[in-house]
Amino acid sequence: MTGPGRTHRLPRAAAVPAPATLPPRGLPGLDPAFSRLVEVAESGAATPATRTWHLLDNAARLAELGVTPVGTVLCVHGNPTWSYLWREFVSAATDAAAAGQAAWRVIAVDQLEMGFSERTGTVRPLARRVADLGDLTETLGLAGPVVTFGHDWGGVVSLGWAVDHPDSLGAVMLLNTAVHQPEDSPIPAPLRLALSGPVLAAATVTTPAFLETTLALAHPPLAAAVKRAYRAPYRGAARRGGIGAFVADIPVDFAHESAAELDRIAGGVSELRVPALMLWGPRDPVFSDRYLDDLVARLPHADVHRYEGAGHLVAEDVDYAAAALTWLGETAVLEPPVVEPAVVEPVPTEPAVVEPVPTPTVPTPTPSTPQPAWAANPHHPLWHYLDELRESDETALVDMSPPGGGGPRVVSWRMLSRQVRRLAAGLDLIGVRAGDRVSLLVPPGADLTAVLYACLRIGAIVVVADAGLGLRGLTRAVRGAHPDHVIGATPGLIAARALGWPGQKISVARLPRAVHRALDVSFTLAELLSLGAAEELPAPPAPGDTAAVLFTSGSTGPAKGVVYTHAQLAAVAHALHAQYGVGVGTGLVAGFAPFALLGPALGARSVTPDMDVTSPKTLTATAVAAAVAAIDATVVFLSPAALANVVATEAALTPADHRALAGVRSFLSAGAPVAEPLLAGAARLMPRASAHTPYGMTEGLLMTDITLEGIRDAAPTSLADLAGPGGVCVGRPAATTRIRISALDADGAATGELSDAAGVTGEIVVSAPHTLDHYSRLWLTDRAARRGAVAGERWHRSGDVGHFDSAGRLWIEGRLPHVIATATGVLTPVGPEQRIEGVAEIARAAVVGVGPAGTQQPVAVVETLPHAHRVALAMPGLAALVRDAAGLPLAAVLVVPRLPTDIRHNSKIDRSRLARWAETVLSGGRMTRP
Repeated sequence: MTGPGRTHRLPRAAAVPAPATLPPRGLPGLDPAFSRLVEVAESGAATPATRTWHLLDNAARLAELGVTPVGTVLCVHGNPTWSYLWREFVSAATDAAAAGQAAWRVIAVDQLEMGFSERTGTVRPLARRVADLGDLTETLGLAGPVVTFGHDWGGVVSLGWAVDHPDSLGAVMLLNTAVHQPEDSPIPAPLRLALSGPVLAAATVTTPAFLETTLALAHPPLAAAVKRAYRAPYRGAARRGGIGAFVADIPVDFAHESAAELDRIAGGVSELRVPALMLWGPRDPVFSDRYLDDLVARLPHADVHRYEGAGHLVAEDVDYAAAALTWLGETAVLEPPVVEPAVVEPVPTEPAVVEPVPTPTVPTPTPSTPQPAWAANPHHPLWHYLDELRESDETALVDMSPPGGGGPRVVSWRMLSRQVRRLAAGLDLIGVRAGDRVSLLVPPGADLTAVLYACLRIGAIVVVADAGLGLRGLTRAVRGAHPDHVIGATPGLIAARALGWPGQKISVARLPRAVHRALDVSFTLAELLSLGAAEELPAPPAPGDTAAVLFTSGSTGPAKGVVYTHAQLAAVAHALHAQYGVGVGTGLVAGFAPFALLGPALGARSVTPDMDVTSPKTLTATAVAAAVAAIDATVVFLSPAALANVVATEAALTPADHRALAGVRSFLSAGAPVAEPLLAGAARLMPRASAHTPYGMTEGLLMTDITLEGIRDAAPTSLADLAGPGGVCVGRPAATTRIRISALDADGAATGELSDAAGVTGEIVVSAPHTLDHYSRLWLTDRAARRGAVAGERWHRSGDVGHFDSAGRLWIEGRLPHVIATATGVLTPVGPEQRIEGVAEIARAAVVGVGPAGTQQPVAVVETLPHAHRVALAMPGLAALVRDAAGLPLAAVLVVPRLPTDIRHNSKIDRSRLARWAETVLSGGRMTRP
């Protein structure tokens, strides 16, 4: 293939013409009834030419069903796949129409030279392929609305058609693809290799290497029969010319003949105002998240869902068809403009069966999101006290373990306010703008606090994914957030450099010149402070602007990015003040970073104890006492895992430590269930403090509250209570929160109407001013979390399962994915686990279900005292005690040395992982540790 500035040598076989044919029968998942051949006149040809296309088309089946399509979905494959990629979508759309849902005609093409379409023997660069698709749709007589659906290079071709057919276009849908190659980064390594000189022909045409490499990108691996189906149209070099030509058509520089067309399409995409959906596999070695970020910048109104674990063949990795059809069913796909007659509206002939269609609206990107109703009287902005106390020499925060060592670092309000303003001004001067994402890889302390508030003040969006996620989880979070800038301490910058995390790099500390260059650092905080000495600040962000993306712990699946606006973060601070009186004059010890960072927003002086934030168990009683003494703290907040070690190390406390702890007035522990003995142990250390254990989540940090006395009052007092669902009592809703329950059905799904009735087990659904705005690039997750919400109100499905008791107290029974659906009904795990943990020999327990839903069998997995050295079935005596305590017909009792827990809390048991492991072990697998 030849193009301006570049010559690609392909074998002669690549230019051998061959007619179009129908695919062979028996390809898995492909209904032969959908296949057809269509002859299309080629536009713009020097001599008249007719080309024959193979495509999948469900129009005939819809006609048999007697339904009229509401529109057409035009599916375009990439390289080296063919229309087989879309088989599930064609079938699913047809089945939906047969079931009485909206009928979509689906046309999935084989591009010329590909699949079972004609081998024309001619060069077909990008512009020709876009024109080819236009020729086909004109021949088919497609009117609107047409929804394009593209993958890989087919994404570019489909978007080219979309740009060229605005009068027919109703929406666009995309799987992994790209329309622009960043000038400062090379094209992906697999494509660079395929494009390199003699490798091109050998890898793409002479041998099936490029095809086989692509098929190997599925997660999990494709079945052998599916691989054979993808290979079917490409057997022999004479059939693979299109594969090589497609690779050769990738513009690697401005001189390439397809570069101008790609630029035209990229520019035109930015002008599209139709609804858009992007379903993405982030494990793609070709189209990584940077290409998703570019597409989102061009279509900022798009709905996006990233499937963690999925890759380039996202259509094979996940149920994309169901997601796409759900989106089509809920989206106001735009009808083409009506030209004649402009004032006549269609009148339905049978209104009884026609559902009303809302007037479609075109989402237009704006710098701020609509304000929730409760924001009509907004709270102070997060930096309010930094401005109000800017002349105060009172202590704002204490850093117990500053980076340079040398003991506690005391920071006054005057100093902190000045640092924040100067950092904010410096960030603005180096180009950090409102809406830019800034990943903070800085340990808790004075530096992190100053940087956080500086970013918030200029409207930059802070991305907080703590080191407790582990390197793999942190990498996934940072790449998913795709920051524009990274501010980090040296360990974070080393990880960012080694693992290719995106964003301009800013170092907290001054670095030796060689290290500065090696880590690709652009600026240091010291340089930003100097640049911003004049403290000239841009306009502050609006309350509805996005403020932060906070990542969950990853204890129940991949960590999710939780998006908060400025108003919602301010409401978190207000909720803490309303519930516990934390505010000006309060001394706050926070062994949980989010609450330490909220100290300045509350006007409270704050301190983080000397500990390894990646391991809560490293916090000791003496470290807590030292932190309390440093600021005369009146409020202490610790995670349960940290609290356990604090209580375990109380013997090391000195009389002075005890005196300091006696000054605490409120003690809080949250993040996971806190047992009464542990909370009682903390109460002994802080005898004058009211002990609380709030319930919340990253999506809403304070939902309910209960005191130690409340826990004791709620304790079971009869055998009937013990035999009930049990769980952990987390008290009543906090001051600004409403809570409802969505009852479980027989399959363990939360399908019930929202209710506050007592004794009903179901999913816990919360509403408060300080709940999240949405999840970042997780459209399906966001949709599920809002399902069944009251119109005009913001409700969030927590994924936790529980019930209200007759006193209006909320009890947590477990997580929704961990509900066990047996043949006799659903079981929740926490109650049985608590009963098992009452057995003297048991340290901790987890109850999981094995087998298919509806016939699952409960299994107990336990840690013993003393700890076992290996995995084994429990001895008969212990198994009998566990079964008796659980009150369940347990299929097995397994003993393990340690139960798997999350990193951040060191306490949340990964029951999903345990269930998979237990099923493997009990079906004859090796007795490995979970």
